[in-house]
Amino acid sequence: MIRVEGGMFLLLLALDVFCVIDVIQSREDEVRNLPKIAWLVLILLFPPIGSIAWLAAGRPQSGPARYSAYERAVPAYPEYDRPGRAAGLTPESDEEFLRRVRERAEEQRRRAAEEKKRREQLGDA
Repeated sequence: MIRVEGGMFLLLLALDVFCVIDVIQSREDEVRNLPKIAWLVLILLFPPIGSIAWLAAGRPQSGPARYSAYERAVPAYPEYDRPGRAAGLTPESDEEFLRRVRERAEEQRRRAAEEKKRREQLGDA
């Protein structure tokens, strides 16, 4: 009887250790339903229940990421890629946005050049 209880204790301890390490190694944005710290506290305070809950409801799911209608699957500029970042629905809307950005930048450059010229003229007078 003692061997069975000791074996069960070791099995639960191994499960808890596995779950704690799994929580720590998981990325914050992939953890489901609760923040990482809440899962860690849950596992440590309620060992068998917290561990089973982590495996069932908190552990990141493997598989392809699901994107919303406004997110790109493969970004044109990966350095700007982050979950939830809005993107155009079509390539045409992306091109339209970039065209407006370029126009706005040209307008700002033109105004800056005019301002610089005006300051130089006031300085010469």
